[in-house]
Amino acid sequence: MKKIALSTLSLALLGAAGAAQAQSSVTLYGVIDTSITYVHHQSGSDNGWNMGTGNLSGSRWGLKGQEDLGGGLATIFQLENGFNSTTGQLGQGSRMFGRQAFVGLESKQFGTVTLGRQYDPLVDLVQGITADNYFGSVFATAGDVDNYDNSSRTNNSIKYLSPNYAGFQVEGMYSLGGVAGKTGSGQTWSVAAAYNNGPLGVAAGYFKADNSNGVRTPTASGGGWAGTSDGTFNGPINMGYQTAKSINIARVAAQYTVGAFTVGAGYSNAQYKSDGLSTFGSTEKYNTGQGFVNYQLTPAMLLGLGYSYTKSSGDTSAKYHQVSLGADYSLSKRTDVYLVGAYQHASGQTRNDTGTAIVNAQASVGSYGYAGTSSQELVAVGLRHKF
Repeated sequence: MKKIALSTLSLALLGAAGAAQAQSSVTLYGVIDTSITYVHHQSGSDNGWNMGTGNLSGSRWGLKGQEDLGGGLATIFQLENGFNSTTGQLGQGSRMFGRQAFVGLESKQFGTVTLGRQYDPLVDLVQGITADNYFGSVFATAGDVDNYDNSSRTNNSIKYLSPNYAGFQVEGMYSLGGVAGKTGSGQTWSVAAAYNNGPLGVAAGYFKADNSNGVRTPTASGGGWAGTSDGTFNGPINMGYQTAKSINIARVAAQYTVGAFTVGAGYSNAQYKSDGLSTFGSTEKYNTGQGFVNYQLTPAMLLGLGYSYTKSSGDTSAKYHQVSLGADYSLSKRTDVYLVGAYQHASGQTRNDTGTAIVNAQASVGSYGYAGTSSQELVAVGLRHKF
């Protein structure tokens, strides 16, 4: 990351010369992650070779900064753009700063309050001690039904993060739906807590996002969802539930490091609830158990093995078994090469993309969204550079 100290002249050019006496900084940073990916059963029984983006880390660039206000208080901001490194196209629905866009106040004594488009507390406090933190999308929950791979961000959100008390932190978020006379339409709220001290990390949290009370028209790309949060619809596993009244996710995770080994486990319960505007009648529940083990073979080489089991029930019933492997080699502090892969097997039944019919469950590794047959394999070799 490149840190730019703002001089009096640069502040003047930004129209902020009056703040020149305050200690301020802006950091330009980014990640470019590009791979060659092979998918066995990418579309039905058809296979595919692709150039992919964002396997271990979503490709992005951003600006973040702070101004010291004195007395342990600072103004902070962050603007983060997501893009497809293979085409240059904007990500997150073609938003200029679709990954993050917020401003806030940070107090060393009282914590941090931020306003804008942000990650929810489960992403901030739970995701960091899961396999996804090390090897990305290939290790994510089938279909990312529990936002394990950070598919969703939240607009119009107010978030509070406590100071770190001997490794313990709590965070809460509320997002205003913005619909006059209908306070709950489209709103989102979430809470989480984490303890990280030495080799042990433990975290848990809850997330609830409401859909709009207006017309919900299901599409093959998730058009039936219109809440303040983006939704978690990545392919055939849960696309049929895009007209849900709400998405409710509870997650807990833990990891422990012993020498060169890091072991971790997690559980999530995701519920897609229905109402009179939904194309399905009963709540669809996804219960997922996961485990992983990483081995630091050398200071430069990290190896990982993960297993995930997801079972849906309620409206329909299906099972998804996924085994994931990863190897990441650092060429420098900022550049690494990797080889990752996964196998997934699906059985049972689910809804089609528009939620109007019951169909056989299709395997779809992680959050990639490829719609295979009852099984799917994915292998990617890639290069990642951070700046």
